[in-house]
Amino acid sequence: MPQQSILVVDDEAKMRRLLEIMLTQMGYEVLHAENGRVALDVLMHHEIDLVITDLRMPELDGIGLLKQLREQNNDLPVILVTAYGTVNSAVDAMKYGASDYIVRPFELDAVEAAVQRALKLAKVQRENRYLRQKVEQGWHGFIGKSTAMQEIYTQIEQVSVTKTSVLIQGETGTGKELVARAIHQSSPRADALFVSINCAAIPADILESELFGYSKGAFTGANKERVGKFELAEGGTLFLDEITEMDFNLQAKLLRVLQERSLERLGSNRTINLDVRVIAACNRNPRQAIVEQKLREDLFYRLNVFPIILPPLRERKEDILPLAHFFLAQHAREFAYPFNGLEDNVTECLLAYPWPGNVRELENMMERAIVLSGGKKISIAHLSSDILGAYQHKQAVAEPSSALSIVAEVPNMASLTEQVEYLEKQLIEDALIKTNDNKAKAAQLLDISERSLWYKIKKYF
Repeated sequence: MPQQSILVVDDEAKMRRLLEIMLTQMGYEVLHAENGRVALDVLMHHEIDLVITDLRMPELDGIGLLKQLREQNNDLPVILVTAYGTVNSAVDAMKYGASDYIVRPFELDAVEAAVQRALKLAKVQRENRYLRQKVEQGWHGFIGKSTAMQEIYTQIEQVSVTKTSVLIQGETGTGKELVARAIHQSSPRADALFVSINCAAIPADILESELFGYSKGAFTGANKERVGKFELAEGGTLFLDEITEMDFNLQAKLLRVLQERSLERLGSNRTINLDVRVIAACNRNPRQAIVEQKLREDLFYRLNVFPIILPPLRERKEDILPLAHFFLAQHAREFAYPFNGLEDNVTECLLAYPWPGNVRELENMMERAIVLSGGKKISIAHLSSDILGAYQHKQAVAEPSSALSIVAEVPNMASLTEQVEYLEKQLIEDALIKTNDNKAKAAQLLDISERSLWYKIKKYF
C-alpha cells in the first residue's frame, strides 16, 4: 500500500509539530498549514488522504474549511481538534461531514485510533459508492449442466484459488463477466471488490484516467483527485472486458503496470504498489487480433496464462431449455405474472434457433415473451419472427411435405413467407393492443424501430 498523506491545519506551530511527530511515527506523510485558507491551497497542489484541523483559527476556522470542502463536493475525511470547552461545537460540526474529533491534550493512542477510523470509513464509503453503481451486476449463479459447461466449472475451480491472470474468450453474450465474477467469488479475494470496466465503451484518453486515476490539476477539468479502477480493486479483482478494443498505445502502459505491479496516477510521480488480480476478456480470436494489430502480442502472453474459452449457446443445446425456463420464471416474478410453462411447439422453436446473441439474446427473448403473454402459457405468437423463421426453415429442410403445417395457429398457406407474415401481423396486433395503440411502445416491445413498425402497419393493415 502507498504511504498515506495527512494535512495538519493549526495556527499554533507547536501543535502542528506535535501532530507531525506523532503521525510520522505512525508511518504517515505529513503536510501542514497555519489556517483554513492555506490548507485549501495545499489541497489544490497535493494528494491528501486525511485532514486534521483545529476548530478555532484566524481567517478560516475548522468548520469553515470543512464547509468549503463539502461545497466543492470534496469528500475528503476530516478530523477536528478541539479543547474541552468546545466539544459541543465539534459535535455540531459532524453534521457538516466531519469524520471524527479529538480533544486536546491528547494521547498518541487516541490520535492513532481516530486516524485509522477516519481512513477506514473513507475507504468503506468509497467502496459502497462503487457497489451501489454496480448493484445490478450481482452474482446469480450459472444455469446449465452440459458437458461443455461442466468443463468450464472445473476450470473456474482450478484457477480461482491462484493469483494467475486469466483470459476469457467467447462470443458476445456467452457470459464472460459471469465467469470472471465466479472466479473472484471463489477466490481468497472474495471479500475485496470485483471491479469491471468495458474497454470498448470508453475513449482511450478517458480510459487511461479511469484505469490509473489522476491527481488534481492533471488536466483541464481535473478539479479533484480520482482513484482509478486499479486502486479501487486493491486486494481484489479487476475485470478488463473487450481487451482487444483498447487503444494500442494504452496497452503498452497496461503491460507495464501488470509487470511492475505498480502505477503512478496521471499528473503524479507518486508510486502506488498494487495487489490486484487481473482477468481480461475478448469476443474475437486474440491471435487474429494480434495479426490485425488490435492486441499487443506481449500483452496477450501476459494475460493468457490461463485461457478459458466459452462455448456459444448453439453448441450446448441441452442448456437452452433450462435457461429459458429460468429467465421466464425470473421475469414473471418481476412483472407479477404467473408463469404457466411453454407449449410444445415453442420448445421445438427454441431448440431450432441458432441464438447468435447467445445467452443474452435468450434472456431478452424470454422477457419479451412474458410481456406479450400477459401471464398466459407461452405460445409461438409470443416469439420473434427470427425464431419462427429458423424453425420453419429447419422443418422445410427436414420434412418438405409437412413444412406448411408447422403449428395449428398458422393457416395452411402456400409459402414460408406468407406464414411468417401472418405471425408477424399477429404479433403486431397483440403489441398494439397491449400498449393501447402506442406505436413507440409497441415498437420497443417488438424490438424493432418505430419506422419499421409503421412500414409493417401500412403493409398489413
